[in-house]
Amino acid sequence: MRRESGILLPVFSLPSAYGIGCFSKEAYQFVDQLAEAGQSYWQILPLGPTSYGDSPYQSFSTFAGNPYFISLEELQEEGLLTRAECEAADWGSQADSIDYRLLYQNRYPLLRKAFGRSSWEQEPEFQEFCRENRWWLEDYTLFMALKDQFSGRAWTQWPEELRLRRVEAMEACRKRLKEEMAFYGYLQYWFIRQWSRLKAYANGKGIRIIGDIPIYVAMDSADTWANPRLFQLDAQNRPLAVAGCPPDGFSATGQLWGNPLYRWDRHKAQGYQWWIRRLEYCYRLYDVVRIDHFRGFDQYYSIPADADTAIGGHWEQGPGRELFQAAARALGPRDVIAEDLGYVTDSVRRLVQDCGYPGMKVLEFAFDSRDSGCASDYLPHNYMENSVVYTGTHDNETIRGWFGSIRPEEQQKAREYLWDFYTPEERLHLSFVSLAMRSRARMCVIPVQDYLGLDNRARINVPSTVGTNWKWRLLPGQMDRQTIRTIGDMTRRYGRWNRQAADFPEKSVSGG
Repeated sequence: MRRESGILLPVFSLPSAYGIGCFSKEAYQFVDQLAEAGQSYWQILPLGPTSYGDSPYQSFSTFAGNPYFISLEELQEEGLLTRAECEAADWGSQADSIDYRLLYQNRYPLLRKAFGRSSWEQEPEFQEFCRENRWWLEDYTLFMALKDQFSGRAWTQWPEELRLRRVEAMEACRKRLKEEMAFYGYLQYWFIRQWSRLKAYANGKGIRIIGDIPIYVAMDSADTWANPRLFQLDAQNRPLAVAGCPPDGFSATGQLWGNPLYRWDRHKAQGYQWWIRRLEYCYRLYDVVRIDHFRGFDQYYSIPADADTAIGGHWEQGPGRELFQAAARALGPRDVIAEDLGYVTDSVRRLVQDCGYPGMKVLEFAFDSRDSGCASDYLPHNYMENSVVYTGTHDNETIRGWFGSIRPEEQQKAREYLWDFYTPEERLHLSFVSLAMRSRARMCVIPVQDYLGLDNRARINVPSTVGTNWKWRLLPGQMDRQTIRTIGDMTRRYGRWNRQAADFPEKSVSGG
């Protein structure tokens, strides 16, 4: 089985000129760096438009793209914006952090200005895009136009005739809000246009995109509003139960996510068509799909909608393998990564194995002092070949931050496993990356922060917290020549070099 590796870096974490990583020249430069370092994959987080809290896992649509990722430079090249207009906006004072308040205040006015200068009604490519994507785009654009009309309020707080999608009220809104809907459609047109070009560039360099699909959609989303019968809602389209996780060693009250739960009986009766369409669309955007919270397809945690914590929830049966069999029949064989982390039961393991998908192994989970001996599934000598190893994910500490935060006995356990007792703590990150890279796992994906040895100031997300997440960005030049060379050395040494990428120089800087 071919051994491969890649790097995890959200699009928003790329360096760029206007406040957030996007599909600008810096994204193409990062692809070039991946190819130069012999990588096979670029793993990103969900690309959807974000709502309150800025989480890509709480999006206004499972199909739409985030307008923040549209390259303003390209709009300048098209004559829709000027450089002076973009540079006049306040994007914040920290190049390594995103200020979402300023983005909201400044990015959308510029995008509206670009739309106003366009000839969208006469652009045949835009009109064709709208026709091809009408099955999701019309609901999404109307949803966003109505949110603007109601000052951003959730659709569950809209007037009854719109909350329940009465035919006459919906038709009247479509006519009245035609131009506002066109604005949101135009943003999606530019998003797809730019992303498709970037993805094609990456594929041409031998780099495949791993995209992330959350198991759930947001309650305040076009998906839930437009398809209420597919979710556990009452006659007034208000949630009966919501998603989350039970209490555990990390949280005494569990996690209350608040996403609506699926009516799996209705999905089954429709041949899982909504899910098949969702997956099919994902494979237009990505080459490999990582399905978040995979255990929820085996059993999912149901919490009463009026609960304040996750304590009173209970487990219910999910669709199991049947859903994925239906998807395979409709779409053919596709590459999937099952995010099987957390509390994993034997039935979850069987589901992953029966589907044939690689599961995930996170190195930071391997040295918990509560686990005895060498039996942990997360210790590299126990990995199955059909798995994907990470030092950590976007939800974890950086490897340097993690090592500094664990107990002394856990640090000792990790050093004993590494057989490395002398490397200073500030340089130990590469020893852990090396451990992951030389494991049996067929795929190895490393967050870029762990190659750079950054501490927890570069952490992407702390689960169950709001206000400080999804902000970290690479600084220009931070991925320097030595870092790229180090990644390449390690990739070649452990047999993960991408043969389609650039040839590796005969002599390496680090002597590999």
